[in-house]
Amino acid sequence: MNKDIQAYHNRQTPEDKAICDLLYQEICQSLPEAEHKIWHAHPVWFLDGNPVAGYSKQKAGIRLMFWSGADFEEDELKVRGGKFKDASVFYNSVSEIDTASLKRWLEKAKSIQWDYKNLIKRKGVLLRIENKE
Repeated sequence: MNKDIQAYHNRQTPEDKAICDLLYQEICQSLPEAEHKIWHAHPVWFLDGNPVAGYSKQKAGIRLMFWSGADFEEDELKVRGGKFKDASVFYNSVSEIDTASLKRWLEKAKSIQWDYKNLIKRKGVLLRIENKE
């Protein structure tokens, strides 16, 4: 784990740190080819420069977010907005994390992607990346 992500984890409460540690382990295991770093103040994983998954501390708990998760067709993932294709789930305890679901979502994160990397260049127009598998 790089020092910036470790520092992020260390700033959390013990329960939130345990959640972050488990999410980190599972995401790295499922997305070994992904670059991961602190981006906009929280850990994010990128495939070919495109953000696909990340987590952050919010009032409701640790939010696990998938940038293209609205198209995963997963009831547990809640769509937050209408303009973008993100969806997320909140955790307040390690026991709430269903690792089988998490692994399934991470597999979908590889194949279902919207092109956030070029969003600014396209003046806010979000396009689907085809054939990621």
